[in-house]
Order: sequence, then structure tokens, then C-alpha cells
Amino acid sequence: MSNHYDPTKDISPSAAYPEVSFHHHSDDATFKKRVWRTTWILSVVTIAELALGFFIYYLHKGEPSYFFVLLLKGIICILTLAKAYYIVSVFMHLGDEIRNFMMTIVVPLLLFIWFIIAFLADGQSFKTLKNTYDKHFEETTMPASHKAAPAETAPAKGERQ
Repeated sequence: MSNHYDPTKDISPSAAYPEVSFHHHSDDATFKKRVWRTTWILSVVTIAELALGFFIYYLHKGEPSYFFVLLLKGIICILTLAKAYYIVSVFMHLGDEIRNFMMTIVVPLLLFIWFIIAFLADGQSFKTLKNTYDKHFEETTMPASHKAAPAETAPAKGERQ
């Protein structure tokens, strides 16, 4: 006999679609253990991020290696994404859902992150071009010591060129 839905045996709607509705955790003790484990993981990752942040602050007091600082900032970004994954997976129960529902949440989020990166790059490009072609900006931001002396630029009264 097949395992199809038989309305005469079970009248609950979840019996018709067992792959969509299922229990997220078996018992409270297992769930609490999982939450505490995730809390400790998040605490350790946060302490590591803070330590890296203080180390970057210490490097900025001297002459830092910019590649090394950039590498540390990249590691901090990766640790932050790992924390976001654990929070969404455990505390928001997205890790217990079916794959299609997870992709419904994750793909728009990735597109949103891509939009943020694209807008930041476009803004930086606009700022660079504006500073390059805006003569007023150049005149108002150039230090006085870098400007040419007035005697060098214009001849004095009565002098010939």
C-alpha cells in the first residue's frame, strides 16, 4: 500500500504535507544544549574579534603594514559573517527549515549585500571624479604653503613681461 494522504485516517493538514511541517527539535534538553553551545561559540568568536580589533588599534599607533591591517579586517568580516550564520541558524531556527525556504531568505540577502557593495563603489567613484574635476574643491582644500606666491604668478605694476 502507498503512503499517500488518506483523509479518512488523519484530518490534520500537516499529514498531507509532511515534508513541509516537521518538528524543529526533539526535546527541550537537546534544544537547550544546542543553544548553550551556540552561545559559547558566539562568545569565543566575539572575544576573538575584539582582540583583533584592539590589535589593529595598536598597529595604527605606529607605522602599520597596510596589507596586514587589511588582512586582519578581512578576518574580522569573516568572523562576523560566521556569527550571523549561527544566530540565524540556531536562534531564528532557519537551520531547521527545508532548503527551498532557506534559499528564499538567503538569496535576497546576498543580493542586498551586493547592492550595498555596488553603491559604495559607485559613491567612491563619484567622490574621486568630483574631487578631480571640481576646481573649487581643489582651491578650497589646497594648503597655503602649496599655492604659488603672488609675485611668481603676476608681474608687478609697471613691469614688462
